[in-house]
Amino acid sequence: MEFVSTRGGARAGAAEAVLRGLAPDGGLYVEAGLARRPFDWQSCLTLSSLGMAEKILSHLLPGFEDMGDLVRRAYAGKFETEDLTPLVGVGEDYMLELFRGPTSAFKDVALSMLPQLITAARRLEGVTDEILILTATSGDTGKAALEGFHDVEGTRITVFYPDGGVSPVQRAQMVTQEGRNVKVCAVRGNFDDCQTGVKAAFNAISASGALEGKGLRLSSANSINIGRLAPQVTYYFIAYAKLLGLGRIALGDPVDFAVPTGNFGDILAGYYARLMGLPVGRLICASNANRVLTDFLATGVYDKRRSFYRTSSPSMDILVSSNLERLLYLASEGDSALVRRLMESLNREGVYTLPQAPLEKIRSVFSGFCCGEEETLEVIGRLWRERHVLCDTHTAVAFSAAWAYRRQNAGGAPVVVLSTASPYKFPGAVLSAIGGHAEGDEFSQMEALERLTGVPIPRGLRGLRDKAPLHQDVIGREEILPYVLAQAGRQEV
Repeated sequence: MEFVSTRGGARAGAAEAVLRGLAPDGGLYVEAGLARRPFDWQSCLTLSSLGMAEKILSHLLPGFEDMGDLVRRAYAGKFETEDLTPLVGVGEDYMLELFRGPTSAFKDVALSMLPQLITAARRLEGVTDEILILTATSGDTGKAALEGFHDVEGTRITVFYPDGGVSPVQRAQMVTQEGRNVKVCAVRGNFDDCQTGVKAAFNAISASGALEGKGLRLSSANSINIGRLAPQVTYYFIAYAKLLGLGRIALGDPVDFAVPTGNFGDILAGYYARLMGLPVGRLICASNANRVLTDFLATGVYDKRRSFYRTSSPSMDILVSSNLERLLYLASEGDSALVRRLMESLNREGVYTLPQAPLEKIRSVFSGFCCGEEETLEVIGRLWRERHVLCDTHTAVAFSAAWAYRRQNAGGAPVVVLSTASPYKFPGAVLSAIGGHAEGDEFSQMEALERLTGVPIPRGLRGLRDKAPLHQDVIGREEILPYVLAQAGRQEV
């Protein structure tokens, strides 16, 4: 089995695809025949969470030796609960808590695993070069990647985040990160500027061969890397198995999932689970005021030429959803020429229109909804008053989408809302939403939120206030490539 680029031409085995991150032609690695390759999803549901992860990753990334050992090293003892992602009932629906890892965000599930995969891939490919991980973050990926890769032998990591575009807690998590191999840099602009700059650096360095023979090669910890995306499939299986155990569904019954969506990786993992046979029903794509995905699902037109909003759910403040490219490839039956034209149009003109056939295939699974700032806060308050459930701003957007979908589909399948971050990562907004006073800095607000609710501050966030900043670089978006080259010990491409 091999991976191909969404834009055609490039091919790689699993280990090479994980090491590269981005294909040489700028495309994303994908397995076109995933739905045709048999997978025993039913027996997978009988396993422990770590057992599921081992079986799923062995299927998605064949060729890695002793995947069970890699999984144990990634997860054992690092999460608050043995099952990684607890499922909580919320009325007739459910909330899957994906924030019980070391950095209190869903990215921990993938980014605890990716360093293990990259280290193993280096061995399998006989690579002696150091791997320089380049990562753009809208908030949570950065800290989770830094936590996963710091002091991992044979790797360096550089994280770019939008200056002023992440919460103070998210920023503090990143700029206080220790480790001899880590670098963190703010970019004057938004997340799309960071992401575009990182991709451009990949492409420029690849085209020029600037690092060839220099003992260093690039990779990515963003979900453009198939090794980052694959571990996220596991928690869809975990959620389904838990619903079976509760007697809420029978084997084979569909389950719908509402996913707060920015870069499209988290919801795409649900589509991968569906391709592997798991009875995933609707995938409810929840957006905030940056509703480019909602409009795309409604019209088939992807148009980034619009106002950009900085919201209380910053990890969704994205206008270019990179992982959508993989869905376009799969929905078009592997038409890489079409995908390449669409991506070129998006890059050149800021817009593309998807042909009707692949659009209808996407619409057969995905539903899009959006939620503004006022409603986000209303949802947080309602959940706390009515259910005593404390959630963050991104999860609130997903609940809004789930409820909107339910109003159109009363009495349907159970809906699982993916809760992607601890409410303590956005304490000011959450505190205000439940009737508290958001005074002082965010660390004071965390303490006030804990006093008001009795919900404990996660261990990894509690001591942030006392940590000194170690990374204070700020650059323009046009400076990303020179910055990367400087980190690599090169002056130009």
